[in-house]
Amino acid sequence: MSNLKFIDSTIFIAGISKIMESINDSIVNKNKKCITYFNANSFNLNYNNPKLTKIFNQFDIIHPDGIGVYLASRFLCGKKGFTKRVTGSDLYIQLIEFATINNWSFFIFGDTDATLKRISELHPKLKLVGIYDGFNYNNDDLISAINNSNPDILIVGLGSPKQEDWIINYKNYINAKVIIAVGDGIKIFAGTKKRGPKIIQKIGLEWFVRFLYEPKRLWKRYFIGIPLFIFRVIKFKFSNYKNTK
Repeated sequence: MSNLKFIDSTIFIAGISKIMESINDSIVNKNKKCITYFNANSFNLNYNNPKLTKIFNQFDIIHPDGIGVYLASRFLCGKKGFTKRVTGSDLYIQLIEFATINNWSFFIFGDTDATLKRISELHPKLKLVGIYDGFNYNNDDLISAINNSNPDILIVGLGSPKQEDWIINYKNYINAKVIIAVGDGIKIFAGTKKRGPKIIQKIGLEWFVRFLYEPKRLWKRYFIGIPLFIFRVIKFKFSNYKNTK
């Protein structure tokens, strides 16, 4: 996988199939890998925040997520930018399919008990070996539960940057072969996250559908965060942007 540098975080230019190959390799060869995503909100969180960027850079794979980062990469790098738009939602749906086919085991940490319990109902063939509420947890008890389950994949959905910080702090104490930060992607697993029609997904307006369902939570991220992201990308273009081959 080739890569691209945003601020000081290296993002992998890879389609979903390549990410799945990397996950499979880690599970087969027992080579631990930590994965997270990078979207417009991630850019804003990392901007002028070297402490957080240092945390992100300890991940083995940072995959692009959404239309904003895709367009920014094309603006910053032209043909060297991302050739395909990848969304976390599409990745997680593919992950469920691959996991079911390959019998990968999952432990899912984050969101609410009600959401977590829907996952096994929606995906009865998914090998779900454990769940843990993301709003009421003790780290020692949680890590014991994870390690006793010995999952192939640990899903962590605490929101960014909390989930990235948690993963880097505790990854060496966890037996899971792959640890994936998914934010509210747990709702994709549970089938409770609204994505909108295919045409909306294709033109990159899923974010607006999400806003319509959760305006109080998301208005600031989108209607302040997106203009701020655009401004910072333009500023970045004409100041200190460097891309890696």
